[in-house]
Amino acid sequence: YGAVTVDMICDAAGVKKGSFYHFFKSKNDLVAAALESRWQLTRPEYDRMFSASVPPLDRLRGFFEFVYRAQKCMLEKCGSVLGCPFTSIGTEVITQEPILRDTILGIQKAKIRYIESALRDAQAEGLVRSKDAAASARALYLFTEGAMSQARITNDIEMLRTLGDDALKLMGVEPPVAV
Repeated sequence: YGAVTVDMICDAAGVKKGSFYHFFKSKNDLVAAALESRWQLTRPEYDRMFSASVPPLDRLRGFFEFVYRAQKCMLEKCGSVLGCPFTSIGTEVITQEPILRDTILGIQKAKIRYIESALRDAQAEGLVRSKDAAASARALYLFTEGAMSQARITNDIEMLRTLGDDALKLMGVEPPVAV
């Protein structure tokens, strides 16, 4: 993030710098808009995964499978495990750029609410030991982000293959027995 300049962005997009500043006050505003746009494109997938019509543990398993598939796709496309784009940018500049911090934190909170809704329903059905769905949702989200970061550092997609089973074990749920 830090190495890319507005001039480089304009060159790559084939636009004049004045046009850039007509639409965005700064590179940070552009990136915040791009992150929000990416989230809005991804959100329907979250709506589908976390639909109340899907059993709660299947929602969570679907989420972890989604994370694995997305990272595997990026590995195949780019040759590297990239991790979460929101976290990657956030960890680089979040203390310096309030607009990016606020955008990323808003997206993270939305993702955590999806997880929390599934955990609340799983609690109601007696499927998880966790008594605090909000805290458990944050923990599962952080566990997932940490796993993606570690996969990025080691460029090893395999550590994400069992992410769902590992995360659910933390919630006191044993993986389904294969028949």
